[in-house]
Amino acid sequence: MLYQPDFLHKLEAGLRAVLPEWGWPADAGLTLLTISENATYLVDEPGSDRRLVLRVQRPDYHSLAEIESELAWIRALRESGMVRTATPVPTLDGRRLTRFADGDSVRHVAAFEWMPGREPHPGSELAQWYRALGQTNARLHQHSRSWVRPEGFVRKVWNFDTILGEQAYWGDWREAQGLTADGRQVLEQTHALLREQTATYGMAPERFGLVHCDMRLANLLVDGDQLTVIDFDDCGFSWYVYDFAACLSFLEEDPRVGEFLAAWLEGYRSVAPLPEEDERAIPMFLLLRRMQLTAWIASHAETPTARSMGPDYTRGTVALAERYLRACEATP
Repeated sequence: MLYQPDFLHKLEAGLRAVLPEWGWPADAGLTLLTISENATYLVDEPGSDRRLVLRVQRPDYHSLAEIESELAWIRALRESGMVRTATPVPTLDGRRLTRFADGDSVRHVAAFEWMPGREPHPGSELAQWYRALGQTNARLHQHSRSWVRPEGFVRKVWNFDTILGEQAYWGDWREAQGLTADGRQVLEQTHALLREQTATYGMAPERFGLVHCDMRLANLLVDGDQLTVIDFDDCGFSWYVYDFAACLSFLEEDPRVGEFLAAWLEGYRSVAPLPEEDERAIPMFLLLRRMQLTAWIASHAETPTARSMGPDYTRGTVALAERYLRACEATP
C-alpha cells in the first residue's frame, strides 16, 4: 500500500535529492503536511521565514500534460487577480516540474509558494466563510469561462461515468467499507437515478466547464479576512455547481448544510448570476459527490482521511441516499 512509513522514507530521500533544484540544501527541514492523492511537504529553514511547499504526485493518476495544465491554470488565476492561490515556483533553471526515480516509477514534483493561514474552523463562523467561498467560486467560474486555454491543455473530465460509472477514477462505491446488502440495494437505486438525472441536466457549456472540483475545507486557508484556495490537483471539466458539492465534502450530514448553501448562494450571486435551475440541481450533485467520496475512501484506505471515516461514512451515505430517494418520489 502507498504511504506506509517505509514508502514515505523513500519519498523523503527522493525529495532531498531534488531540493537543490530550487536552491535549497539537501538537509533542509522537510515536514510531511498531508497525504491524499499526493504527499505534500513543507520545506523550511530554522531561524528563517523562507519556506516552500513541495507536492509529490501519486503515481498513475495524472499524466505529465495534465499536471502541466493544472499549473498553467493556477498561474493564470494568480495573474488575473481574481482568485487568491499559491503560485507555482519553478526550478532555478525555469522548469515547472522535476522528478526522481522511485524503483520502476517516476515521481513528479511540483513546488508552490507557502501561503499563511489555517483551514476554516468548523465552528460557528463557518457560514461566513461559505459566503466568501461562494464569491471565490463565482470569480473562478468567470475566469474559467473567459480564459483562452493554451494549446495542449488537458485535464480530466468529471462526468457521471468518471465520478460513479464504469470509468470512475476513484473506484467503485460497491467496495465501500461496511456496505450491507440492503445498503447496496439503496445505493444501486440511487446510482441509476443519478445517472438519469445528470443526463437530463446535461453538460451544456453554460453548465459544464473547467472547475476546481475539490474546494473542501482542507483546501482552503483563512488568514484574517483573506481566503486562499489551494490544491488544484483534481481540477478538471465538470458541472459548475458541482463545485459547491465538493465544498461540502465530509460535511454532508452537518445540520447546518442548508445554512452553508444559503451563504454560498448569497456570496456567489453577489458576483455572478446563478440560474434557479442550477440551484435546484445542487442536491443531486451533493449526493453524487457523497457516493464518489464513499468510493474514494474504499480505494484510498491507506490515507489518514479514509482511516478516520470507515464504515460510519458508508452508513451515512446510505441514509442520505434513502432521504434523497424519498424526496425525489415526493416531487411531482
